[in-house]
Amino acid sequence: MKMKGIAQKMFVLAVGTIVVMLIASCQEQEQIDAKKSRVIAAENMELKKELEQRSREIEKLKELHSKEIKRQEGLLAKCQEEKKLWQDKADENIKEQVSDVSTVLLEENSKLREENESLKAQIDKLKSELAGKQ
Repeated sequence: MKMKGIAQKMFVLAVGTIVVMLIASCQEQEQIDAKKSRVIAAENMELKKELEQRSREIEKLKELHSKEIKRQEGLLAKCQEEKKLWQDKADENIKEQVSDVSTVLLEENSKLREENESLKAQIDKLKSELAGKQ
């Protein structure tokens, strides 16, 4: 019977040792999990800070972009106004040149008509002189 009692005690002791080891191992695992959780939480906090910083940078860049777009739109409007002024001046200049050329051509045409009439009169006079001599 003593053997049985010793075996039972040994068995109880072995089971107890195993239970203690399991509990210790679970506590270690919990401690490791807790440490990992703290590390992950710290990393998350850092990432949130970086995200906030990037968000602020993005907002600043959006503002700068918006200001630049407005500036460029203003320049475009100004350039379009100048272009219209130059186009109007060019059109007016073309009209003046065409008008000047037209005037010169009309005057020249008039002179040539007069000269034609004069030459026709001379031809008619010469024809009549020739006819009179024959």
